[in-house]
Amino acid sequence: MNINTKLRLSVMMFLEFFIWSSWFVTLGTFLGTNLLAKDQEISLAFSTQSFGAIIAPFVVGLIADRYFHAQRILGVIHIIGAGLMYLLYSATDFSGFFPILFLYMILFMPTLALVNSISFNQMKDPAKEFSTIRVWGTIGWITAGLLISFLSWDSQEGLKEGLLRNTWLMAAASSLALGLFSFTLPHTPPQARSAGDFKLSEALGLDALGLLKHKNYAVFFVSSILICIPLAFYYQNTSPFLTEIGLANSTGKMAMGQVSEVVFMLALPIFFSRFGIKKTLMVAMLAWAVRYAFFAYGNANEGVWMLLIGIALHGICYDFFFVSGQIYTDSHAGTKYKSSAQGLITLATYGVGMLIGFWAAGLISKYYTNEAGAHLWESIWLIPAGISVLVLLLFMALFKKEQINSPQ
Repeated sequence: MNINTKLRLSVMMFLEFFIWSSWFVTLGTFLGTNLLAKDQEISLAFSTQSFGAIIAPFVVGLIADRYFHAQRILGVIHIIGAGLMYLLYSATDFSGFFPILFLYMILFMPTLALVNSISFNQMKDPAKEFSTIRVWGTIGWITAGLLISFLSWDSQEGLKEGLLRNTWLMAAASSLALGLFSFTLPHTPPQARSAGDFKLSEALGLDALGLLKHKNYAVFFVSSILICIPLAFYYQNTSPFLTEIGLANSTGKMAMGQVSEVVFMLALPIFFSRFGIKKTLMVAMLAWAVRYAFFAYGNANEGVWMLLIGIALHGICYDFFFVSGQIYTDSHAGTKYKSSAQGLITLATYGVGMLIGFWAAGLISKYYTNEAGAHLWESIWLIPAGISVLVLLLFMALFKKEQINSPQ
């Protein structure tokens, strides 16, 4: 891959995740402060990600893989997305906001697969080349968070002035930029398939259900769904939590989670090869429990170190579970079901697991709210901490030690 292609793919990844981070991290805070949304309405907004993840295989498997160049679909989606982002900027209440966000996420979630497809199509050795491209996505996510805090949109003063609404303008502008830029990306033609080759079960990853006959994989699969329930609490509640307790530059500080993601991604192959799949997954689940315990007992003053460590644990929580899980899934899938298996685990986690999690987080946040409208955060965070411990104990008891090839 030449330097020009590598540069274009890196810019694509940067913008893709910059767009997402521009609004997703602060979504809960924006809805609560700008649109006066209730906890269950906020959980409904976050659940659009899960609905998008469930619908995404239809878009990629039925349309992108069969009929159109991936870079052209990416461009059209992001240009339309820019318009939808502007409509979200203009929304004045939740009833007008939600349908637009729902439509946007149905369009956006497939782009996560499209940018990977465009990248892989240009690589001779994806195992060695992809990480140097994908890391720019993480840098884009971090940059958006730091920029929001640098501009003080998420500060107490900024919230009073309604400046957090500007995140939608930033997302709209960057979405338009990526939409136009996509037409300059390397051509990624559709796979040569006849009209009769499409199988819905293959697009949804259902062909890989046979993997569940393997007891260890079945335990991992169920654990993956269950652990995504507490994960949803992090995405939905962290920004409102940090803002409500008065932590300055909260969005910028949350970007530490993505910095740690880069660090632990580099450490994963060493840990994986030394300790194996079971211990790697156990460490991730334990990190989830520790993170939420720190959130429960930390504060914006003398306990701020607990909050910062909780955020920094994101690298272990995400890399050691999801990346290891993708490797573990790949080792069981075999050549025939590699794509189907990854589609199935994505559908189960980001689709089913997090959909349940967002719903539960909304109910629990509403329940633990006092008469003054303030959340009882200690009680809220201890629940996902407890769920994480229960999933860890279930996994420890049922998953037998297994040796698989370590990542390269």
